[in-house]
Amino acid sequence: MFKGEAVRGQRDRISGFFAGRRVAVTGAAGTIGRELVAQLLALDVAELRGLDNDENGLFELDKAFGHNPQFSGLLCDISSSRAVRQVFDGVDYVFHAAALKHVPICERSPSASIDVNIRGVENVVEAALEKRVSRVVFTSSDKAVHPTNVMGASKLLGERLALSANRRNGITLITCTRFGNVAGSRGSVLPLFREQIIKQGRLTLTSAAMTRFFMTQALAVRLVIESLIHAKGGDVFIPKMSAVAITDLATVMIRLLAPVGGRLAEEVQIDVTGPRPGEKLYEELLSEDEADRAISVGAYLIVPPQQGKGRGETATYPGLGSQTRPRQSYASNRELPLTQSEIEAFLKDNALLPELGQQPLLRLVAAA
Repeated sequence: MFKGEAVRGQRDRISGFFAGRRVAVTGAAGTIGRELVAQLLALDVAELRGLDNDENGLFELDKAFGHNPQFSGLLCDISSSRAVRQVFDGVDYVFHAAALKHVPICERSPSASIDVNIRGVENVVEAALEKRVSRVVFTSSDKAVHPTNVMGASKLLGERLALSANRRNGITLITCTRFGNVAGSRGSVLPLFREQIIKQGRLTLTSAAMTRFFMTQALAVRLVIESLIHAKGGDVFIPKMSAVAITDLATVMIRLLAPVGGRLAEEVQIDVTGPRPGEKLYEELLSEDEADRAISVGAYLIVPPQQGKGRGETATYPGLGSQTRPRQSYASNRELPLTQSEIEAFLKDNALLPELGQQPLLRLVAAA
């Protein structure tokens, strides 16, 4: 089969899986949620319910997607079990993307983190079981691996709550996806660096040794959608991502954006402030314990559901390709980082620096 035919076949298979289905997306006004809405509406779903407790965010969603008769934006706080149950009637698939994700805010407000990232997950899961939803995918975070902060601990408990409820009613399949930074998302390092370089002429870096995983928004969401299709339930899907040294990212962005602010690159000062409370120097997506039974297949690392004492030997994912074993845990400080030229291509090709006027070429940087 030619490559183009394979791509079309994959697209048709995904469309067929979602055609005529009713889908709910929590956190629909957030970066991941909004992209989920956009991609799912392109798959001929019968209905898409975008849930969020951000009234202004829902207003913006309505402006973007309200012309589509399949879309409805619903004001819903996932910390209310009654509210979640009401909006899950008749739903086939649920993408649970609502969360508190900023480490410093979660450190200062641990009770709110528990309400949203733990009780919220429990409410979504219980409502899905009660309403006999077919499939649920919970979007988790790298910070759930060896958590050092409130946000990570809450996401880890969210994972455990979700996975433990898989098929508890004999019907509802529940899986998790776990990934790192989505490039350009709200509150992420890219828009922060852009603003600092252009407007302030100086850039703050918490540590020169920091590394991170990055993936584009569109690719991250596409892999979340595909993980729902391939999931067996009780498993964790980890998209393979590109590792980046933050000092290299800062250097490239200064070189590209300093002229936009009317400065020379050498005039932009870098201030090293030290790690924030609970902040890691590197990201982990797969722990050493998980690596012992995980598999590497296609664009994913997968931690299969526990099935006996073996290393996941009964779990196979034939629709994704041949399977191998990971060499080790998957952490950003262990992976070969992108070079500065590769970082520049990543930023430009995916239109992550709108000041430069590039249009995305869809040449997404991610390990295959």
